[in-house]
Amino acid sequence: MSSTPGPRPIRWVKSTYSGGDGGQCIEWAPDHARATGEFLIRDSKNPNGPRLTLTHEGFTGLVELAKRHG
Repeated sequence: MSSTPGPRPIRWVKSTYSGGDGGQCIEWAPDHARATGEFLIRDSKNPNGPRLTLTHEGFTGLVELAKRHG
């Protein structure tokens, strides 16, 4: 009898562009992005809430926006 492992839990990382006061934090899943090409984003204050899924280009645009308006 063989068992198939279930999906691995997603490892979330706080964005380096999030506010230092803890109130404006977003997280992303870098391992998931490398494995699938999907860039998952979520609000760290609501980890079970909705997630945004971006393409590589969309994620790059979000990072550029954060750099300009950080």
